[in-house]
Amino acid sequence: VKTPFYRVIESVNVDGHTFTGEWRAVKGSAYFESPKLYKENGFKEKEEAQKLIAVLKEGTSPLTCRIVSIEKKKEKKNPPLLFNLAELQNECSKRFKISPDETLRIVQELYEKKLVTYPRTDARVLSTAVSKEITKNLNGLSKYQMAAPYMQDILHYGVYKNLAKTRYVNDKQITDHYAIIPTGQGLSALNSVSATAHHVYDVIVRRFLSIFYPPAVYQKVALVTQIGKEQFFSNFRVLAEEGYLKVAGVPAPKKNANGNDAEGDGSDNNVDLDAAFFASIQKLKKGDILDVKSLDIKEGETSPPKRYNSGSMILAMENAGQLIEDEELRAQIKGSGIGTSATRAEILKKLFNIKYLALNKKTQVITPTLLGEMIYDVVLNSIRSLLNPELTASWEKGLNYVAEGEITSDEYMTKLDHFIVSRTNGVLGLNNQYQLRSCYERAAAFYKKETKGRASKGKKE
Repeated sequence: VKTPFYRVIESVNVDGHTFTGEWRAVKGSAYFESPKLYKENGFKEKEEAQKLIAVLKEGTSPLTCRIVSIEKKKEKKNPPLLFNLAELQNECSKRFKISPDETLRIVQELYEKKLVTYPRTDARVLSTAVSKEITKNLNGLSKYQMAAPYMQDILHYGVYKNLAKTRYVNDKQITDHYAIIPTGQGLSALNSVSATAHHVYDVIVRRFLSIFYPPAVYQKVALVTQIGKEQFFSNFRVLAEEGYLKVAGVPAPKKNANGNDAEGDGSDNNVDLDAAFFASIQKLKKGDILDVKSLDIKEGETSPPKRYNSGSMILAMENAGQLIEDEELRAQIKGSGIGTSATRAEILKKLFNIKYLALNKKTQVITPTLLGEMIYDVVLNSIRSLLNPELTASWEKGLNYVAEGEITSDEYMTKLDHFIVSRTNGVLGLNNQYQLRSCYERAAAFYKKETKGRASKGKKE
């Protein structure tokens, strides 16, 4: 259920520019820890926000604020690790709105044409042996039109000479295959692939070239202004040194005036400013008095967590072990999660084909179907442990014991047999159809439109 909340925002003048600050009920505020608040930066009722504005405006004309704190610092952002299959599938889902299955098909084709390395990998780093030969990949890419302009920079920085000492090389993090990178070979084969496959290849090339660049450097300013007892917070940043973003692309600047997300918790967000405006902000110092143009109420509303899309679902499957609280079991499932890099896309595809999940091909957003919810409810009310990743982890642990000789394969199979037989017999004796009926009716209420449409279609047929 959406809950509205009301934030108070100040607009402040600096050298002809305007920036905004967000009010928060910090210590010293008349509203500190008040039950009238929604979090510390908004009110449950609009009237309370209006009262606060009225109090702040009392007896002061023109309205001004005083800088009580200004912090300046530099922040480095390192090039990301290389692509494994899950990360690439997530990136392609976001950028090109293609399914993980389609991404795997494309990257498999690029591999068969010798353009990229083996795609079904969980590793995001290279092996020491590959890092020593990396100039072969770079030399090959220097003949590729998109990559060629970056080669001078890469030669200048010289990172490739000591790549083995960077975080992008780690033999311990590789099981079967290293990360997906361009080989630098077979470039003529790009003429025979689809436009989407060409885009996917470019994404892999850009991620690879990024690791030979220095970090991007942002200059940041955190500003706190005060009107009466109440404090307002603003965060700004400007890109000081492009670094690897020259290859990867500079993210689009955050447009909103005070860098807050839907929930209104802007503590970690920064407004990206142009250099001239940022220079004005940097000149400010503690104690400065600034003109306040206006105090406004900004209405927001709580929003549920974002739905999974096909890319974020692949990452959730890869990291399913994070859902497990038991440390030992979590370690057991680490790196494998649900499925493997080779099977996750197929698992999703199967769930779409058997209509347990629905995929919006345009947005790649995944939703359950009524049938999917029914299946979930049936399992939840019969063999609940099947829905828990701890079960997978414990069977994995057992298989490891067999591999290490701590138990025999017969002992393992006896346990597995017992689990299956006892749970099946338990289900046979449940007689819980009425309970399941109420589960169905509760879920079906959310699918009425869909079922009506199907029913009328059925009648016509």
